[in-house]
Amino acid sequence: MDDIYHIDKTRVRASFDRAAATYDDAAVLQAEVRQRMFQRLDLVRIAPQWVLDAGCGTGHACPALNRRFPGSHIVALDIALGMLSRARRRQGLVQRVLSGRQAGVCADIERLPFADRSLDLIWSNLAIQWCNDLDAAFGEAQRVLKAEGLLMFSTFGPDTLRELRQAAAADPGHVHVSRFIDMHDIGDALVRAGFSAPVLDVERFVLTYDDVMGVMRDLKAIGAHNAADGRARGLMGKGFLNRLTENYERFRADGKLPATFEVVYGHAWKPEAKPQFAEGVSPVTFKPRS
Repeated sequence: MDDIYHIDKTRVRASFDRAAATYDDAAVLQAEVRQRMFQRLDLVRIAPQWVLDAGCGTGHACPALNRRFPGSHIVALDIALGMLSRARRRQGLVQRVLSGRQAGVCADIERLPFADRSLDLIWSNLAIQWCNDLDAAFGEAQRVLKAEGLLMFSTFGPDTLRELRQAAAADPGHVHVSRFIDMHDIGDALVRAGFSAPVLDVERFVLTYDDVMGVMRDLKAIGAHNAADGRARGLMGKGFLNRLTENYERFRADGKLPATFEVVYGHAWKPEAKPQFAEGVSPVTFKPRS
């Protein structure tokens, strides 16, 4: 059976390409989550040589990562070339990368174009929700990280845009809001991929708007179009928009319409490689006398 929530990556790429010019003005939540990720990074001891910003958008994290790890090489990756172009032009992007090493890679997080065990830190802010196969994404991260490398990410949880999801029930035959994965299922996927000591926590943010079209405009401005295979094709009629508005109005409080975002933060380590022994052979460790 076809998955109606399967994400059309071609549409995702095109949406973010178009939104590159408007993204920064509308990405208020992304900026706040980025700062909270850096606060979490303060608690981690790591001195990486190679850092990947996976799903870099317009590249705001790259200068900050360079300041945090001044001796490292920062590689920016995004599925949309328009976003990468903005990131490349961002003031303060790693100078030596711009003057000789690769500044940006246009690729999908589910298929990373890097050698095995080549990276020390993978950083990803609100990007992996665009993955169809979380096991594939985490498996790729595990593959390209060196032993004792760190994956640090944020993504959206299932409460995200719950008001819009409920309001869009006016059209039950189509998908209007993406499916987002629960924190516990994300943790299980990290363990399946071979990561150790995963740490996850969740926060909820509520943005407020004057009307439902304000919600839709902000989503469009950051490129967050509905890309599910089960979406309605073509323009929705005025009747649907009227029903959507009427349903959304039920959430109005203190004169504003809320838009809830559930943000899941996570980090996990790739464990140190263990020596392989033939079947039936056990290692013996000798310790010097004290």
